[in-house]
Amino acid sequence: MGWRHSAFLARTVLIQNKDVDSACRVLNRVLGREGIFDQYRRTRYYEKPFLVRRRINYQTCKAIYDEDMSRKIKFVMRTNRITPHPGCM
Repeated sequence: MGWRHSAFLARTVLIQNKDVDSACRVLNRVLGREGIFDQYRRTRYYEKPFLVRRRINYQTCKAIYDEDMSRKIKFVMRTNRITPHPGCM
């Protein structure tokens, strides 16, 4: 029953019409989206502690920036306003 686990199903790629190349591309896309390749590249060599801190701080700042920008874009793109362009006549 372990094969029905969602993490296993997300990494399972079915081969259709004996086309292994397309299945490998799909699997690489799934693994890349989940960050498996990034984690592998990071753990292949030793990462100094100051580089770890720098990377984590960068990721935190990027996440805050992305969240803030998406909130601003949603605010500008909202459609429940009386006039679509406030301040313009």
